[in-house]
Amino acid sequence: MIEVTVIRNKSELIQSFTISGHAFFAKRGKDIVCAGVSAVSVGAINAVHALTGVTPLIEQKEDGFLSCTIPDQLSDEANAKVQLLLQGMIVSLQTIEEEYGQHIKITFKKQEVE
Repeated sequence: MIEVTVIRNKSELIQSFTISGHAFFAKRGKDIVCAGVSAVSVGAINAVHALTGVTPLIEQKEDGFLSCTIPDQLSDEANAKVQLLLQGMIVSLQTIEEEYGQHIKITFKKQEVE
Protein backbone atom coordinates (compact mmCIF):
# COMPACT_ATOMS: atom_id res chain seq x y z
CA MET A 1 0.00 0.00 0.00
CA ILE A 2 1.15 3.53 -0.73
CA GLU A 3 1.10 5.65 2.41
CA VAL A 4 0.93 9.42 2.08
CA THR A 5 1.48 11.54 5.18
CA VAL A 6 0.80 15.27 5.01
CA ILE A 7 2.07 17.38 7.88
CA ARG A 8 0.47 20.75 8.56
CA ASN A 9 1.74 23.35 10.99
CA LYS A 10 -0.38 24.96 13.69
CA SER A 11 -1.60 27.51 11.13
CA GLU A 12 -2.90 24.61 8.97
CA LEU A 13 -0.28 25.28 6.28
CA ILE A 14 1.26 22.24 4.59
CA GLN A 15 4.80 21.96 5.93
CA SER A 16 5.82 18.64 4.39
CA PHE A 17 4.64 15.36 2.95
CA THR A 18 6.05 11.89 2.58
CA ILE A 19 5.05 9.08 0.28
CA SER A 20 6.22 5.52 0.80
CA GLY A 21 5.37 1.98 -0.17
CA HIS A 22 4.00 0.35 -3.29
CA ALA A 23 0.43 0.09 -4.54
CA PHE A 24 0.68 -3.51 -5.77
CA PHE A 25 -2.27 -2.79 -8.06
CA ALA A 26 -0.55 -4.41 -11.04
CA LYS A 27 2.86 -5.59 -12.18
CA ARG A 28 5.73 -3.10 -12.25
CA GLY A 29 5.38 -0.85 -15.27
CA LYS A 30 1.61 -1.38 -15.47
CA ASP A 31 0.60 -0.12 -12.02
CA ILE A 32 -1.66 2.86 -12.72
CA VAL A 33 -2.04 3.70 -9.03
CA CYS A 34 1.72 3.98 -8.56
CA ALA A 35 2.08 5.92 -11.80
CA GLY A 36 -0.72 8.30 -10.84
CA VAL A 37 0.67 8.99 -7.38
CA SER A 38 4.15 9.52 -8.80
CA ALA A 39 2.94 11.85 -11.54
CA VAL A 40 0.81 13.93 -9.19
CA SER A 41 3.44 14.27 -6.45
CA VAL A 42 6.48 14.90 -8.65
CA GLY A 43 4.40 17.22 -10.84
CA ALA A 44 3.39 19.24 -7.78
CA ILE A 45 6.99 19.56 -6.61
CA ASN A 46 8.07 20.62 -10.10
CA ALA A 47 5.21 23.14 -10.25
CA VAL A 48 6.18 24.61 -6.87
CA HIS A 49 9.73 25.16 -8.08
CA ALA A 50 8.83 26.40 -11.60
CA LEU A 51 5.94 28.67 -10.65
CA THR A 52 7.10 30.10 -7.32
CA GLY A 53 10.90 29.86 -7.41
CA VAL A 54 10.75 28.01 -4.08
CA THR A 55 13.04 24.99 -3.90
CA PRO A 56 11.64 22.40 -1.48
CA LEU A 57 13.95 20.03 0.37
CA ILE A 58 13.49 16.70 -1.40
CA GLU A 59 14.55 13.20 -0.45
CA GLN A 60 13.84 10.39 -2.88
CA LYS A 61 14.79 6.72 -2.83
CA GLU A 62 14.42 3.95 -5.39
CA ASP A 63 12.05 1.98 -3.15
CA GLY A 64 9.21 4.46 -3.74
CA PHE A 65 10.03 6.84 -0.88
CA LEU A 66 9.56 10.58 -1.48
CA SER A 67 9.81 13.32 1.11
CA CYS A 68 9.20 17.02 0.45
CA THR A 69 9.64 19.80 3.01
CA ILE A 70 8.75 23.41 2.33
CA PRO A 71 11.37 25.92 3.48
CA ASP A 72 10.56 28.22 6.38
CA GLN A 73 10.46 32.00 6.12
CA LEU A 74 8.70 32.31 2.76
CA SER A 75 6.99 35.54 1.82
CA ASP A 76 3.22 35.51 2.26
CA GLU A 77 2.78 35.65 -1.53
CA ALA A 78 5.15 32.74 -2.22
CA ASN A 79 3.66 30.69 0.60
CA ALA A 80 0.12 31.24 -0.70
CA LYS A 81 1.16 29.97 -4.15
CA VAL A 82 3.00 26.96 -2.69
CA GLN A 83 0.01 26.08 -0.52
CA LEU A 84 -2.39 26.27 -3.46
CA LEU A 85 -0.21 23.96 -5.55
CA LEU A 86 0.21 21.46 -2.71
CA GLN A 87 -3.49 21.54 -1.90
CA GLY A 88 -4.14 20.74 -5.57
CA MET A 89 -1.81 17.76 -5.20
CA ILE A 90 -3.78 16.57 -2.16
CA VAL A 91 -7.09 16.85 -4.04
CA SER A 92 -5.63 14.75 -6.86
CA LEU A 93 -4.28 12.14 -4.44
CA GLN A 94 -7.63 12.00 -2.64
CA THR A 95 -9.31 11.37 -5.99
CA ILE A 96 -6.99 8.40 -6.52
CA GLU A 97 -7.70 7.24 -2.95
CA GLU A 98 -11.47 7.37 -3.54
CA GLU A 99 -11.17 4.98 -6.47
CA TYR A 100 -8.27 2.81 -5.29
CA GLY A 101 -8.47 3.06 -1.50
CA GLN A 102 -7.18 -0.45 -0.96
CA HIS A 103 -3.88 0.64 -2.56
CA ILE A 104 -3.32 4.15 -1.14
CA LYS A 105 -3.96 5.76 2.25
CA ILE A 106 -3.60 9.46 3.04
CA THR A 107 -3.02 10.59 6.62
CA PHE A 108 -2.95 14.17 7.90
CA LYS A 109 -0.91 15.15 10.93
CA LYS A 110 -0.19 18.34 12.83
CA GLN A 111 3.38 19.40 13.38
CA GLU A 112 4.12 19.32 17.10
CA VAL A 113 6.70 22.12 17.19
CA GLU A 114 7.13 25.09 14.89
